[in-house]
Amino acid sequence: MTTATRTDAPAGGDTLTVTRIGGRIGAEVGGVRLGGDLDSETAAAIRNAVLAHKVVFFRGQDHLDEAGHEAFAELLGTPVAHPTVPSADGRYALGIDSEHGARANQWHTDVTFVPAYPAFSILRAVTVPPYGGNTLWANTAAAYAQLPAALKGLADGLRALHSNAYDYAALRPDAVPEALAQFREVFTSTAFLTEHPVVRVHSETGERSLLLGNFVQRIVGLGGRDSRALVDLFQAHVESPENTVRWQWRAGDVAIWDNRATQHYGVDDSDDHERTLRRVTVDGDVPVGPDGVPSRLISPEAVPEPSYGIPSGASTAGV
Repeated sequence: MTTATRTDAPAGGDTLTVTRIGGRIGAEVGGVRLGGDLDSETAAAIRNAVLAHKVVFFRGQDHLDEAGHEAFAELLGTPVAHPTVPSADGRYALGIDSEHGARANQWHTDVTFVPAYPAFSILRAVTVPPYGGNTLWANTAAAYAQLPAALKGLADGLRALHSNAYDYAALRPDAVPEALAQFREVFTSTAFLTEHPVVRVHSETGERSLLLGNFVQRIVGLGGRDSRALVDLFQAHVESPENTVRWQWRAGDVAIWDNRATQHYGVDDSDDHERTLRRVTVDGDVPVGPDGVPSRLISPEAVPEPSYGIPSGASTAGV
């Protein structure tokens, strides 16, 4: 049974509503027309809903274009472009299009291969297939909270290496050569390597969450077999059905998630039908583990702005 929570934040004369759609993650927000002209009270209510429910969904936002999408993102923080992939339209909107092979059918948190990866992601559906193409989200804070005490203690002391240079062909054995070439030439145009704590302490809520996903290469200090076993162990808790929610897209839908406390998975089951979405991300902060030690960039030494928490000024030639 879903529950509706009403706030006092006005939204175009209506009352903003928040209706839970999952026990541990997910809510649908109604009574609001997204855009850069929202009042501060409504924007704060949306932010609070995202922090509480980890991902929230809005139906019927067909009026949004790239400019409006980016203007709304500015109400949540500072929009930031992807560190390697050019925007599709506007300044920050990243195209997630089936025709370019953008089918993110692995569990991941956006851009964790840099230190200060995005705090929020805002995804807008432009064209949806007649079937399939759903997206799942998982609550990584709930996953940590449900761990036995012994596993929490183990996870608290671990750190992991994240990189955008991974074996794409192994994950997508059916990928056409053009998709593989695009991945190598664009997505890994700069190869990043960042060390993160496996457990992140959320800078706004104070919650602890598991910081993993498909950009993880290995656990620091462990060999390949032991590292993989631990990653799989903790990742299985993230992917537990009780910690997830599934959204069936309609054109004009918008999803906003707390990228610091979630993973997501785009289901690749719509055959050759077109699926076009646009994503704008909001800049985040450098994660800190339970021991107070922050994440750190290992390579490259520096890249141009936007920084994503990466120092600027040094050359990346030859990386």
